[in-house]
Amino acid sequence: MTSPEILLSALDEKGVLRLTLNDARRRNALSEEMLQLLGQAVAEAGQNPAVRVVVLDAIGPAFCAGHDLKQLTAGRAAADGGRAYFAKIMGLCAQVMQAIVACPKPIIAEVAGVATAAGCQLVASCDLALAAEGAQFSTPGVNIGLFCSTPMVALSRNVAAKHAMEMLLMGEMVSAARAAEMGLVNRVVPAQALRAQTQSFAEKIASKSSLTLATGKGAFYAQAEMPLAQAYGYAAQVMVDNMLARDAEEGIGAFIEKRAPQWQDA
Repeated sequence: MTSPEILLSALDEKGVLRLTLNDARRRNALSEEMLQLLGQAVAEAGQNPAVRVVVLDAIGPAFCAGHDLKQLTAGRAAADGGRAYFAKIMGLCAQVMQAIVACPKPIIAEVAGVATAAGCQLVASCDLALAAEGAQFSTPGVNIGLFCSTPMVALSRNVAAKHAMEMLLMGEMVSAARAAEMGLVNRVVPAQALRAQTQSFAEKIASKSSLTLATGKGAFYAQAEMPLAQAYGYAAQVMVDNMLARDAEEGIGAFIEKRAPQWQDA
């Protein structure tokens, strides 16, 4: 599915696909190559019926250091000073983040190390996030004269405005515990328990109807951008369509009959 060099993939018998950032030398930076591979992997996961949940993790002390600044700096050598290349990379990154949100499969970030700038954006873009106690998060662009404007988009949709602005304006590291208080991550666990806890989350979600999960994930993000009345109208129609699905009929019947449902993902 992906290059074995900087992005690894492994699908288990439960339908949990692990995508592993494997470029520790560059602190798992979102280089052009990494963005292309990650975007491709997410798109393929969304189309693969064997994949029920995606876990995004990383090898090395950094979950993801954000954009590859050396690669971006090299782009300045172009006649336009780098404008076209910068636009290309920012556009590619935006596509990947939106693909994560649009993917019909739930995506869980498993963060064992630091996640900075666009790496923090990557965590915020995932549906769920679990972190080790020693993990840290930051949007430090302001410290180098480059405000984290694109990470701001995902961050501001996960945490309260003043928490987001504190991270963006201060550029300081935020502990995993503080990130959980802010709503950036769901759980903080000891490092040695992180993988097992994430796997437990993933397997519980994977046991549900994939049709129901896709319906719910899509509706969640769609209604969040709507005015209240429009959101209720939209969600009501989603519920009607969902009620007519085979899995809803089966699930309700199983609940009434006190038995385990048999999903057909339809």
